[in-house]
Amino acid sequence: MAMAERFEARWLPFRFVLAVVLLVLTTVADRASVLLRAEATPIGINYGQIADNLPSPARVSWLLRSMQVSKVKLYDADPYVLSAFLDTGVEFVVGIGNENVSAMVDPAAARAWIQRHVQPYLPATRITCITVGNEVFKGNDTELKANLLPAMQSVYQALAALGLQGTVNVTTAHSLDIMGSSFPPSAGAFRADVAPYLQPILSFLSMARSPFLINCYPYFAYKADPGNVPLEYVLFQPNAGVTDTNTRLNYNNMLYAQVDSVYAAIQALGHADIDVKVSETGWPSRGDPDEAGATPEYAGTYIGNLLRRIEMKQGTPLRPSVPIDVYVFALFNENLKPGPASERNYGLFYPDGTPVYNVGLRGYLPPMDYSQGTRKAVHLLALILIAVAAIALSLS
Repeated sequence: MAMAERFEARWLPFRFVLAVVLLVLTTVADRASVLLRAEATPIGINYGQIADNLPSPARVSWLLRSMQVSKVKLYDADPYVLSAFLDTGVEFVVGIGNENVSAMVDPAAARAWIQRHVQPYLPATRITCITVGNEVFKGNDTELKANLLPAMQSVYQALAALGLQGTVNVTTAHSLDIMGSSFPPSAGAFRADVAPYLQPILSFLSMARSPFLINCYPYFAYKADPGNVPLEYVLFQPNAGVTDTNTRLNYNNMLYAQVDSVYAAIQALGHADIDVKVSETGWPSRGDPDEAGATPEYAGTYIGNLLRRIEMKQGTPLRPSVPIDVYVFALFNENLKPGPASERNYGLFYPDGTPVYNVGLRGYLPPMDYSQGTRKAVHLLALILIAVAAIALSLS
């Protein structure tokens, strides 16, 4: 056999192996490239899972990271979600459900919960906050209300005992229903029946240096009285705004007015050192016939305009130098949520990863589970193919 023929015979399999190697590496690079955008999306996302058609946490991990979302809030401490975000740098708020709050009063139970649901994932998964209960004062469970602060204290003490104090903070999320008055913002005050509970909770938050979380939905105000609540005011659209007669501060959107009313209510109880963060806000893209304004157009306008203000690092009129911190509700439409149709249609995305409306949040949802184990397997295959290619090259 001539030299050229021997070389060609050896070169053909090598070229095939090399092509396979390049294909695998290109696939890996393509999957990774969606994560390499320059800046993080400046909002947090609530990741609810009251549905039976959602993608797996491993796929959701890719979706959120492709959007460069750096903050995620859960309503539990789902181990599959926390595992899917190992070594990703995404910051998590995890939750203790209302049904478990009373049990957390027992220090041993609080410590066991943290050892099971938080400690094993640190520091690979960045859990930075635990919410003990959600909208506790919206209901009528007096025992739950009385147990909320002791439960928060037990969780805080358990964190300290495990050396996690300062790494993970403790708080709870409130509905705006806790407000007895909210306008003008400077006259914000908590309901008379709630204030006795909140006074010691505020002292705890101040001591623990934890934020006050509030769920604010201007949509609810518009839905309740669409004839008298200006749409432009709730959607962050151009409008003359409303001036607080006490402070002379002008408010051109309802969300910022709501946040500042909470600041005023906190200050009225003697605290000026607690940050207010919006743990939920959103706008439904669909609702029942009597749910005014629940459309994709209005939902996209609300979220899109809110995003632009957050990107500008804008603060409220009362605290203009403190950028507002917001977690949007929610990542997906959740088809099993009870209540009116709007409750099932707050998602930024449909379960298949298609955006419900366009606000510039583009993400990549893999068509199959591309979990950490799968990624490792692909990388291992690539290394094996590279080694095979090197052997083939040496033989040629």
